[in-house]
Parts: sequence; C-alpha cells; structure tokens
Amino acid sequence: MPAAPVSDALRRIKPSPTLAVTAKARALKAEGRDVISLGAGEPDFDTPENIKEAAMRAIREGKTKYTDVDGIPELKDAIVAKFKRENGLTYTRAQVNVSPGGKAVIFNALMATCSPGDEVLIPAPYWVSYPDMALLAGATPTFIETTVAQNFKIDPAQLERAITPNTKWLIFNSPSNPSGAAYTVAELRALADVLLRHPQVWILADDMYEHLVYDGFQFATIAQVEPALYDRTLTMNGVSKAYSMTGWRIGYAAGPADLIKGMAGIMSQSTSNPCSVSQWASVEALNGTQDFIPRHQDLFKGRRDLVVSMLNQAHGLTCPTPEGAFYVYPSLAPLIGRTSARGAKIVDDEAFAAALLEEEGVAVVHGAAFGTSPCFRISYATSNAILEDACARIQRFCSGLG
Repeated sequence: MPAAPVSDALRRIKPSPTLAVTAKARALKAEGRDVISLGAGEPDFDTPENIKEAAMRAIREGKTKYTDVDGIPELKDAIVAKFKRENGLTYTRAQVNVSPGGKAVIFNALMATCSPGDEVLIPAPYWVSYPDMALLAGATPTFIETTVAQNFKIDPAQLERAITPNTKWLIFNSPSNPSGAAYTVAELRALADVLLRHPQVWILADDMYEHLVYDGFQFATIAQVEPALYDRTLTMNGVSKAYSMTGWRIGYAAGPADLIKGMAGIMSQSTSNPCSVSQWASVEALNGTQDFIPRHQDLFKGRRDLVVSMLNQAHGLTCPTPEGAFYVYPSLAPLIGRTSARGAKIVDDEAFAAALLEEEGVAVVHGAAFGTSPCFRISYATSNAILEDACARIQRFCSGLG
C-alpha cells in the first residue's frame, strides 16, 4: 500500500512527549511490569459530585445538541463572573471563548492570528505543546532560557533582549508546567513594564494552575497587574486541573472581542462547539461550591513537600520548591556522564529517564521535552504512598550510578 501523504505542517511537529511517556508506562504495566507512572499532568481526585450531577441533569433534560460554536451563554456568563470575582477583570460575553480544552484555546488563538514570519516567544522550560502549536500556525517559536538558579523564571532584561519587531505573542504560564514556578505581583509588574514598551506583542496568559498555589502565595494574572495590557492580553484558564475535569475537555479564555471572533471562526471550520454536557457541568463547576479547592491545595502541598525532600536527598539531584501546580522539575546535572547499575550511559536527561524506567520502573518526562536540560519532570498528582515508593526508587537509581 502507498504511504499516506504527509503535510508540511505535520513534518514541523512531533508527538507529545508527555503522552508518549504515559503510553509507554501503560504498555509496560500491561506486560506485568511493576511501573509507577509520574508522567501525566492529571489530578487523581474524582470530579466533585455536584459537577457530575449537573452533567447528568443536562443529559436528562436533553441538553445534548449542538451549541453556539464557542460556548453556551450560561457558561460564558459563569466565566465572566469568575474573572470578575477572582481576578478583578471585566469582560462581556462577546469577549469570552470556550474551546474543547485549554490546548484548543491556545491553538485557536495562534491559528487566528499568526502568519509566516511571526515569532511566538516562549520562556523555557515550557509546556511541551506550545512550540508545536506555534509551528502548526506557521509561526516561529523562540525561547527565553532559564536555569534552576533562577527558579526557572525569566527576568525583565531577558524578556527585553528576546523581543524583536516580529514578536507576535508571548506565551506566559504561571504557575508553570513543568517547573511549578509562579510569578509574584512584583515580578509580573517588572515584566509588564517591558511589554508596555513593545505594543506589537500580545500576551497569552496561561493560568490553568491558578488555584494550585501553596504557602500563602498570592496568584495574580498580568492583565490584572497592568490594566494597560488588557486590550492585548488573552487570559486563559480551564476546569481540568482545579476541578479534576481533565477528560471533560473544557478550556476558556477572555480577551479582545475581535480576537475572540477570529477564534470562533477557526472553531467553526474545525471542532465546532465543545461537548454540550461538559459545558453544563462547567457552569456548575464555576458557579457552584468551591470548598474542595483548599482541601486539594493542602493535599498537594503535602505531596510537594514529600517529593522535594526525598529528591533533594537523592545523589546528584537538586529540586527547587515550586510555588504552584503539581510538578517538580529537578536538575540532574552532576549525573551526566555516569553509568547506571545495569550499564546504561547517562548521556543526557532522556537517557536518564529511559534507564530509570527500565531499571526501577519509574516513568518521568525528560527535561529536553520541555526545552531545559538536564532535568526531568515529576507529577505528584498521586498518593503519598506511591510517591514515597517512586522517590525511594529514584534515590536507589541515583546512588547506583557510577
């Protein structure tokens, strides 16, 4: 049979490394291997009952037909209320987009605005999909490198140097996937001062982990800190992480009405509307009780502290304490060039992750997938018992490197 034709767009991208790690761990488990998978960015908590009930009620009431392409009015109203209540940002329905997941929000925004020659500025480490979505949209991803000594956060001077006349977007994720680093109001203020000098740059604020912050950290988003950036900021969020609704696939954003209209145009010829039942469940998520969020924060904080402590006791690892999300991103720089107990050469962080999975049955995502090496990402969105076992295996693996 002839090979399927491959587009130039497909040649520009690679499959998601995080999904690949999860699939590999699942396959090894199916073979009977004892594998702990710490690759997926997915809360282990169930979707709250009131949200599930809202979905079932929507099904019983026949709310299962096509909806407006970028969201039902009731969900847009709930999003408007959320942004006002939690972020001090005022929007109208016409400024709100609902897409089938947060990834789709970003994809739709870039597809609606980017042309060849445009640059999309991305701080590293970054979520694995940002560069590939920029490439699919015909733009060029450019990166701002950070280090563990910076707690993986960019500074104003770095941002200033990275901006060019071709910079169309800055994608800004706080708290960060993969590092968990979150920017303070003062840090956002300093970055906003740079952006005010470059009116051609639009800001995509990825706030997906807004409600997962610890130690009294005060979350803020950049359009809230600097209102002068409101007219060129797309502030996005979703129900996946805070509400344990990853499989429901609802992301949302608010920004200038003409941008939102363009995003809806992309959706009208691609996905059409997000799942109707998921939209009604999300209305309840945003409007209903929020009392489980602090409980989840406390549980995640305990897990974070456990993992950071155990990884910093591992030979050759340095693990910062993140302000938010449910990831840690330790550096393994002193271990490069070592050899594992079974003879694997640790030439880079990908080799480290592969040997760790093969020899100790712990699946993590290597740092090169996120643009910053030599590091790896662990998701601590699982039980303390599993995390203790996984970290003990990592300690054993690292101590066996010669």
